Parts: sequence; C-alpha cells; structure tokens
Amino acid sequence: MGLFDKIKDKLGMNQDAKQDTPVAGATAGPESVFPDERPSTTNNATTGPGRPVTDEGSASPTAAAPAPAPAADSARTTVFDVAAKLDEKAASHPEKLNWRTSIVDLLKLLDLDSSLGARKELATELGCPADKMGDSAQMNMWLHTEVMRKLVEHGGSVPPELAG
Repeated sequence: MGLFDKIKDKLGMNQDAKQDTPVAGATAGPESVFPDERPSTTNNATTGPGRPVTDEGSASPTAAAPAPAPAADSARTTVFDVAAKLDEKAASHPEKLNWRTSIVDLLKLLDLDSSLGARKELATELGCPADKMGDSAQMNMWLHTEVMRKLVEHGGSVPPELAG
C-alpha cells in the first residue's frame, strides 16, 4: 500500500474502494458481462437478448435493445469533505498544525511519517517532476497541491485554492 492510500485510509476515504465498486460514470468493460449476456448456443453475439431472430435465422440489428448501464455506486457519488475531516482532526490535535499549506503538517495530522524520506517516497509515487525533487521546498509545495488534487480525483472535496 502506497503512502497516498494510507492518507485516504486515515481520512476514511478507502471504505468504498475496499468493496471494489465502479466509480460513478465508469463504463463497463468486457470483463463485466452479466451472466445472462454470456454467449451460448441460444444466446450468442447475433441472437442475444433484445435481438429477435428473423426468418433467415439471423438477429435483426434494428431491434437491438440498449445494453443495461452499470448501476452507479451511491457511495461514490457522494462527495467526501476532506477539509471538514481535517479541520475536525486539527481541532482535537495537541499541536497547532497548518494542514492547509504544509504537507508535513498534513502528514503529522494524519499520524503518518512526515520525514523527508517519506515525503520523497510520496512524491515519487505521485510523479513529482525531477527538477522539484532536488529542492525540498519546491517538492513540498508541489506535493501538498498534488495530494489535494488527487484527493479530489478520488471523490474528495477541498477548497479550490488548495486543489491547485
């Protein structure tokens, strides 16, 4: 498990991902064929459900029913308020931590390793540009913005000024 996954775990954002459910709006791929849609001798690519057989024995392409859309996961469509969760944690934390601007404080607030080595590992995991990796201040600023942006990508809500 990467450090970013640990961040999501500490925030409580990985609960839905553990159920391996699709993200709302995702399209079903070939691996998600429903059992009654699998080809068989009576139900194959040309005579499947919604495709009536014509007199010639082939399916009528004009009568094809649309494929069922995958059910949207209601937990994935609700937005997770990252800022509220972090503010709540900060209010009860013994240190005054500024998670809104500091990646070190953010990691400390989540009780994760905030050492330079851990931050470099996270930066590598998230694809930090090489020119920023050589300067810890630039890496830290990039890393904070990128973590916030990634949290948004994974269903989190953060104030726009934090998501870059």
